[in-house]
Amino acid sequence: MEALAANRLDALLDALASKTPAPGGGAVASMTGATAAALAGMVVAYSVGKKSLAEHQTLLESAEHRLREMRSEFLALADEDAAAYSALNELQRLDQDDPRRTAEEPGAIRRAIEAPERALNLSSELLAMAEGLVGRSNAHLRSDLAIAAVLAEAAAAAAAWNVRINALLLPEGERGALIARVEQALAEAKDAREHVERACG
Repeated sequence: MEALAANRLDALLDALASKTPAPGGGAVASMTGATAAALAGMVVAYSVGKKSLAEHQTLLESAEHRLREMRSEFLALADEDAAAYSALNELQRLDQDDPRRTAEEPGAIRRAIEAPERALNLSSELLAMAEGLVGRSNAHLRSDLAIAAVLAEAAAAAAAWNVRINALLLPEGERGALIARVEQALAEAKDAREHVERACG
């Protein structure tokens, strides 16, 4: 499968709208996270080297580097999610007692959960970074910082949907701790987004 980032935007939207199992919601969650990281990166780019923010330059330079990494990580997760869901979807088309499905489905389910869970965790990290940039970045771009936080929370919420839906395929004993982690991460994401929006407003 071609890397999603290699597509033109219109081609990517056509692929999303088409009657195919992937790319789908999981890939969109990660692409939304990448967009949030890019927008936060713009805020930092307009802040690095600014005399009035001289005391925050070390933080800003570190954020600039990490946000660039995050964009790459989110895009890689979008591809991982699309590949994982395609593989799981293929297995689920087989008969329930097919030997290949029996052997491969448990691992495929876990891979289909792992990519969106990592996207959720990365979105949480991005929101924490946005909180740290409040008051330490260019005030003229505070609306962009707020929008980055809104998008990061949306990425977290979207990724959580894919974790939850695939968690239903896990044995019941494994499900509870996973869902609890997801709900805690979402509560923290909401608090962080609200904090950034209040501070930027």
